[in-house]
Amino acid sequence: MPVPAHHPVDILRFNTCGSVDDGKSTLIGRLLYDSKNLMEDQIEALERSADITGGGQINLANLTDGLRAEREQGITIDVAYRYFATPKRKFIVADTPGHVQYTRNMVTGASISNLSVVLVDARQGVIEQSRRHTCIASLLRIPHLAIAVNKMDLVDWSEERFIEIRDQFEEFLPRLDMKDVKFIPLSALTGDNVVEPSSKTPWFTGPTLLGHLESVHIGSDWNLNGFRLPVQWVNRPNNPTDPRLHDFRGFSGQIAGGIVKAGQKVMVLPSGLISRVKEIWTYDGPVPEAFCPQSITLLLEDDIDVSRGDMIIGPDNLPGQSTELHAKVCWMHQRPLQRGRKYFLKHTTQTVQAVVTEIEDRINVSTFEPEPDAPELALNDIGEIRLKTAKPLIFDGYAINRLTGSFILIEQGTHATVAAGMLFPPTEAVKPEYTDFSI
Repeated sequence: MPVPAHHPVDILRFNTCGSVDDGKSTLIGRLLYDSKNLMEDQIEALERSADITGGGQINLANLTDGLRAEREQGITIDVAYRYFATPKRKFIVADTPGHVQYTRNMVTGASISNLSVVLVDARQGVIEQSRRHTCIASLLRIPHLAIAVNKMDLVDWSEERFIEIRDQFEEFLPRLDMKDVKFIPLSALTGDNVVEPSSKTPWFTGPTLLGHLESVHIGSDWNLNGFRLPVQWVNRPNNPTDPRLHDFRGFSGQIAGGIVKAGQKVMVLPSGLISRVKEIWTYDGPVPEAFCPQSITLLLEDDIDVSRGDMIIGPDNLPGQSTELHAKVCWMHQRPLQRGRKYFLKHTTQTVQAVVTEIEDRINVSTFEPEPDAPELALNDIGEIRLKTAKPLIFDGYAINRLTGSFILIEQGTHATVAAGMLFPPTEAVKPEYTDFSI
């Protein structure tokens, strides 16, 4: 159903995860199909294809599994993004793989999600990959979690089985600090409790999956305390036909935290120079204020030196600044992480050289307990490490700000992304020596 142009809607980013054959791609296909978000030619192509089951049902997984290898093997290999909308909300969904060797792809798809849908096969219950993906969702500080107990039709819609699986999750969820968790029994294949309520679960009084996605509150998911603008580039259009753009010098980027208003005092790090906001520009023109996660161009009252990699912040609630970093990482490469290895570290809009000085522990995803003195981190391992960078980073703890508290490690030479990292809070706030040009 199309969304009226005049009706304001927000965007929910969510990902699906779980083990192999739990039905992630079929679930997304069912959401698109039953919510009337498919074009006629897409429906006709599905009906014409040879991927029709013996029961005469189209293979909805083909809507997301676009690679030939994915269709031939009946599995998901790469992350597939789909976009759809209802009158209440717009959605960006990432279909992530279930195989253990593709866990790194799950991290990629979940890194910007507001909500994670963890699918569980009602016949199998909670298995290691269910625990792994739930653990990663917790590490990535995804605010909302929906446990979709799928294939309930294959266990005769047993309330006892649903409660058993819920109890298995609730045994370890308190250790992961997940505050908003919803359990939903459904069948992606038949569509029960996906978009429309099912008559087969009279014992379940909660919302359908789409109903939950439409109603979950995400307004407080972004950090609106402490303005942060990592500068991506210096904008100099010099458009002679528009007097507003003559001698225009703005600083463009995506707001990573907080709110900024015209006239407010701001500080540029690492220089520590202070000025005031002259104008705030968006794609639609100047605005009086902007907030995370909008992309903006900021004009300052004073002509001070600002370049890519700098960060413009509010002078209150200062971030940390250090070359000594403590982080949790998910290792994403075949070659293991070892002490002493050098990498490029990309944080917000800057890239610096870094060396791993210590591997503190590795997390056992079955027990969620740390294993100290790990000699290395192998593919898909999660652990705590310490790094030293060639120049100081300006950052917040990941628990406070997911954008300024995250980074990736890049292998030198191949430029392959080898790890995703979440920074612990800084030991102390930055204390710059600054010149206040706003006085």
